[in-house]
Amino acid sequence: MYGRDGAHFEDLYTRAMSRPRAPYRIIFICTGNICRSPAAENIFREHARRAGILPEVEIDSAGTGDWHEGEDPDHRSADALCEAGYAADGRARGLRAADFAQHDLFVCMDRSHVRDVVARGAPRERVMLVRHFDELRDHDDVPDPYYGGRDGFTEMIAMLEAAMDGLVARVRADLERNRGTA
Repeated sequence: MYGRDGAHFEDLYTRAMSRPRAPYRIIFICTGNICRSPAAENIFREHARRAGILPEVEIDSAGTGDWHEGEDPDHRSADALCEAGYAADGRARGLRAADFAQHDLFVCMDRSHVRDVVARGAPRERVMLVRHFDELRDHDDVPDPYYGGRDGFTEMIAMLEAAMDGLVARVRADLERNRGTA
C-alpha cells in the first residue's frame, strides 16, 4: 500500500521509527540556582542513571532570578551533595523564555517558584512541586537553606532524596507514554 507521496507505508513506518526521539527535558527551579535546584538536578541525575532512564532525559536547573549567573553551586550545598555521594556539578543561570517551550517538566522547590514559572509562561500542567513526589511529605516546600546552617543543607538533601522515586516513576511513565508503550 502506498501513501499520498508515493512512499510505501512500511518505508514510512521504518523512517518514522528510526528517527531519533527528542529527549525528555526536565528542569529544576529555585530562587538563585545555587542551592536547591542544582542539588535536585544532581540527585535526580543519579537516580535516573540507576533507573536506566538517563540516556533518554536531559536534566537542567535554573533560578527565578539571574543574580548568580555563571556561579558554581553554593559550597555548603556542594559539600552536602558530596557527603551524600552525589556530584556537585552545575553553573547557575536564570530561567529564560526559551525554557518554556523546551522543557517537558518544571520541578519547583517551593510554591513561590510555581507561581513565578506559571506567570512567566510555563503551562501549568507541566509545573510541579518536587515535594509532591514524596508521599510521606509533611509540607509542600523545600525550605531555602541559604541563610541557615549546615543542618538546613542536610535536610534539603533528605527532602530531595525522598521525592526521587516518585519523580523517576513520573518521568518513566511520561517516557512510556511518549513511546506509545503506556
